[in-house]
Amino acid sequence: MKNHHTYTLRLDWNGNPDKDSMKNDRLYEVAIEGKAPFCGSADKPFFGDPTLYNPEDLLLSALSACHMMSFLYLCRKKGIRVLSYQDNPEGFLKVNPDGSGQFEKVVLKPEVQLADIAQREEAIALHPEAGKLCFIANSCNFEIVYEAL
Repeated sequence: MKNHHTYTLRLDWNGNPDKDSMKNDRLYEVAIEGKAPFCGSADKPFFGDPTLYNPEDLLLSALSACHMMSFLYLCRKKGIRVLSYQDNPEGFLKVNPDGSGQFEKVVLKPEVQLADIAQREEAIALHPEAGKLCFIANSCNFEIVYEAL
């Protein structure tokens, strides 16, 4: 396996088509080779379109998905058969007076159904280890908490 991987995409912002309004000035499109493009915007409190994905949504979903894949990898290694996995994470964003901001904390709330309920405690104990394997978690500078159900 290679030690380094490169990821690329194209982000396009074509300005605001409505020169008399700031309504659409936060719209963008992301295209990744071989995948369907998607449109994004800022979140509603930041004058964006709340019906589109925003960078905060994408960060939270990337963290949740990466944690799940790391967890499933560890379960496979330990012989724990997972039947289903659901997460309902919460991200807490602090906005500073100057308009900058940062995530202060994310709480992952994975709910896992196992083939063998006797392995529940062993599986729950894998979440912190999965957090250490998760590429996205390793790239974050905020607290990540695991509240496994």
